[in-house]
Amino acid sequence: MNLSSFILGALIATLYGAVFHLLRGGGLGHLLLYLALAWLGFWAGHFIAAQFGWTFLSLGSIHLGLATIIALGLLLLGAWVSPPVQKA
Repeated sequence: MNLSSFILGALIATLYGAVFHLLRGGGLGHLLLYLALAWLGFWAGHFIAAQFGWTFLSLGSIHLGLATIIALGLLLLGAWVSPPVQKA
């Protein structure tokens, strides 16, 4: 994996976390949680797919399919176990 692939993957993972926060709501703490979970899930999914040689929806050298599935799964899990968002 080269630097441009890493930057593209980081941007995609950040977009997942930011859009999830936009849809779900919450403060700065929730935003940081969603960004961290999106990054963790995205890169875990990418490296798992690379380890097993799975090429489901690859984008260059990024294994986008499994990375997206695991990132979204972690985001949903994080939203489920985190404290509820306080509505003003």
